[in-house]
Amino acid sequence: MFRSLHMKLMLILLLLITSLMAVVGAFLTTSVSSFYIDTFYEQISAVFSDDSDGYVSTLRARAAEPDGAAGIKEMLEGRAGSLGIDYRTRNYFILDGQSGTYLDGSAEASELPREQTANLLTARNAVAQGDSTLVGDRSDITADYMDAAIPIMGGGNAYIIYILDNKDTVTDLNSQLFLIIMQALVIGLLISVLLSFLLSKTMVGPIEKLTAGAERVAAGDFDSQLPVESTDEIGILTGTFNEMADVLQATLAAVENERNKLDTLFLHMTDGVVAFDHDSLLIHCNPAATNMLHRSVPEGTTYDTLFGQVYPFQETLALQRPNYAEAEMEVGDRTLELFLAPFSDQASGGVLVVLHDVTEQHRNEERRKEFVANVSHELRTPLTNVRSYAETLRDAEGDIPVETSNSFLDIIITETDRMTHIVQDLLTLSRLDAGNAELVLSRFPFGDAIESVTRANALAAKQHGHTLTYTPPESLPLIVGDRSRLEQVMMNVIGNAVKYTPDGGHITITAGSTEAEVWMEVCDDGIGIPEKDRDRIFDRFYRVDKARSRESGGTGLGLSIAREIVQRHHGTIALAPHEGPGTTIRLTLPIGGPSNPI
Repeated sequence: MFRSLHMKLMLILLLLITSLMAVVGAFLTTSVSSFYIDTFYEQISAVFSDDSDGYVSTLRARAAEPDGAAGIKEMLEGRAGSLGIDYRTRNYFILDGQSGTYLDGSAEASELPREQTANLLTARNAVAQGDSTLVGDRSDITADYMDAAIPIMGGGNAYIIYILDNKDTVTDLNSQLFLIIMQALVIGLLISVLLSFLLSKTMVGPIEKLTAGAERVAAGDFDSQLPVESTDEIGILTGTFNEMADVLQATLAAVENERNKLDTLFLHMTDGVVAFDHDSLLIHCNPAATNMLHRSVPEGTTYDTLFGQVYPFQETLALQRPNYAEAEMEVGDRTLELFLAPFSDQASGGVLVVLHDVTEQHRNEERRKEFVANVSHELRTPLTNVRSYAETLRDAEGDIPVETSNSFLDIIITETDRMTHIVQDLLTLSRLDAGNAELVLSRFPFGDAIESVTRANALAAKQHGHTLTYTPPESLPLIVGDRSRLEQVMMNVIGNAVKYTPDGGHITITAGSTEAEVWMEVCDDGIGIPEKDRDRIFDRFYRVDKARSRESGGTGLGLSIAREIVQRHHGTIALAPHEGPGTTIRLTLPIGGPSNPI
């Protein structure tokens, strides 16, 4: 803590002093260089630009003489003071105007730049063009020299007066300035270090106390109060911190209580809840939602990944509370009803999605509609037949032969019996659904029940030319159950095998047991059940071959009743694997009977 705060204060002051001195140094250095450059070109301009005294004209006249370079040199020596020629840092050179070669001057040719400068090239171009007004008097402040090139043409001769300053004077002066600036910088840095310690002594103490208090609050200790030792801003901050700690303690307690209640609610509620923030990233997903979606929902999951195809995120976010959107989505074989709503009107809000599994409601509604339609259809057919034959007998008024009348009456009785069977089966299912069909439990031999039902179906099998075979195992245990109800199930399964197997078929009944269960299988080589119908054969009124079922007197409710009875015994009845044509149905029951019979 000491190093961090002290270093920051010291670095700030050091950077401030250093930056200030750097700016001042750069300004002074640039100003000195600019001053010398401006002075240089002002001197050149004063001598060569204004020809009020005829100096330039005289130079041109001397240039026309045979030894023009010597005459020009004589005149330049006369104006050396005005041009600032000191023969050390600033010299003049007389060059051939055509080739730029050295002719004469105040210094040797070796003092000339190795490469011709831009000003020299300008002067040579002026000579080539015959324009004596084109003077090379431009210089870059970053260059390490100052120069000027003045073309002088007279008669057939052309010369260039080249004045060069190597900036040693400027460099020496800048060096002195730099030394002064560095000395001032060192003194300023020493002062800044001293001030940083003085400032930190008056500021760090209270801040360290506040930091220690904040650490205790962060650790959960809200009871410690910081002493208020001053009335300045830090003292006010300390008092405010104490108040904040008290409010924070009360708020956290309330928030924790609410969070525990919400966590418990989300964890155990049957509806799924998924929350997303304003950027559509996952915030929360309870276990019920994970189960309903049939997938894991890791952190970083977005709204579009789960519900983007159902309802757009931005449209949901734009809803005004208490408005919400409803939608449905299919997940596998499940139907989910979604309620989508924003949980805040602010930019920090998001979207809450509540999932409700309505699969069973939809299935029950479909079953109800199908059940009503099937009952209407099943009852309408025999009623139509009864009415038709009854009206025929009434309208004939004794003109129909007795044999025909008896045949019509037999049909009416048959159709009436068929309706009676339908009504009885419906009443049985109604009692089973309502839980009013109580099981009469007793302990009885499972093998005896199978043999009894087999004997009951032997005559019907013989009439169809079937071979009905039951080979009892060495022993089958006694089981607990409602014998009459279970025999009804066996009768239905074996009876279906007899009905739906073409004449001359084979029906085989097998049975066995394990430590906890008994089982029976009925296998036939009849018409079989297509793959598309295998999942629905236990539905009410569902028949694979409707025409054949009605011919044999089937109502389409037998297997539904059988399944209800078996389930109430906590057993199972289902299609078993079968090779070749035909069907195998397996019945499994617990030996000890249902644990909680209704």
